[in-house]
Amino acid sequence: MARAFPGAPIYTTLYEPDSTYPEFRDLDIRTSPLNRLSDLRKDHRRALPLLPWGIGQMRIHADVVVASSSGWAHGIRTTGRKLVYCHAPARWVYQTKDYLGTHNLWRHPIGAPLMALRPALTRWDRAAASTADRYLANSNVVRERVAEAYGIEADVLFPPFGVDTHGEVEVVPQAAEWADEGFHLIVSRLLPYKHVREAIEAFTDLPERLLVIGAGPQEAELTAMAPHNVRLAGRLTDAQMRWAYHHANVLVAPSYEDFGLTPLEAASFGKPTLALRAGGYLDTIDDSVNGAFFGAATPAAIRAAVIDNRDRLWQPGAITAHAERYSEERFVAELRREVEAMTGPYVPTTG
Repeated sequence: MARAFPGAPIYTTLYEPDSTYPEFRDLDIRTSPLNRLSDLRKDHRRALPLLPWGIGQMRIHADVVVASSSGWAHGIRTTGRKLVYCHAPARWVYQTKDYLGTHNLWRHPIGAPLMALRPALTRWDRAAASTADRYLANSNVVRERVAEAYGIEADVLFPPFGVDTHGEVEVVPQAAEWADEGFHLIVSRLLPYKHVREAIEAFTDLPERLLVIGAGPQEAELTAMAPHNVRLAGRLTDAQMRWAYHHANVLVAPSYEDFGLTPLEAASFGKPTLALRAGGYLDTIDDSVNGAFFGAATPAAIRAAVIDNRDRLWQPGAITAHAERYSEERFVAELRREVEAMTGPYVPTTG
């Protein structure tokens, strides 16, 4: 989005430069008063009850605001029109059990406070959604959730995948010795609802190897339980990500995602995906071209998918062509058309 609208400032509640993409350091980032608290910058979940207040302290004077929202940005105040690009209605409000990874919310340390706050958060969220002039959803399943949560009919604009296949390449040390034969790959935050634990259990005693890329609260637990053919690599650079996708045989995507970019990133390298038959993967995976589905996020179902597709002959050229339908160029052109329909042609600022 920043590349689509050069010179446009970016407003956000919290910004910690060391924990996000370095490209943002060169952009005009404007934060809420909450950003003065370093503890909240390092762990945004601690800010949960304060975020409606934080976003409410910000006001944008502009002809149009594009709000990239998965929970708070759609509440930003503006003197102009507002286009919301919705990644999902807030998970902690509408999918609380999945968000926390537990069915017993009252026993979870965050569950009880969240349940107590949920009525107020729901009221704020629906009032914020009603201030939008236009809603776009990033997948068909999110379009359905927007309609259910807000009664708003949104159009779908698929986001682009974000890994450049032609940049520098750097070896991932944890998987260097696997490079010749390749490996299965997971790219995911290490949270309960991502089902990385179930995937690791599925690979126990399989001859296939699994490399897990990502960080999160479960990192120590998953590292401790990983069998000899599973390795965790933490958070990687783009150069290391390119190496991992290049040497992977298959991506495994076991979580319920609202869109899910990783199958498209893998496809841009000509690599197929084994994915949960749900959510945004239904938009991005064609099981005759770039992947296969399993029906449940359980070790047994994931294991069966690995075995059933072990000898399948994939067509890398067809997989790459599939990914090109989700290019950044296509996304930028469509988003600019949406904005221009509201305000007229975009003129970049000159500083």
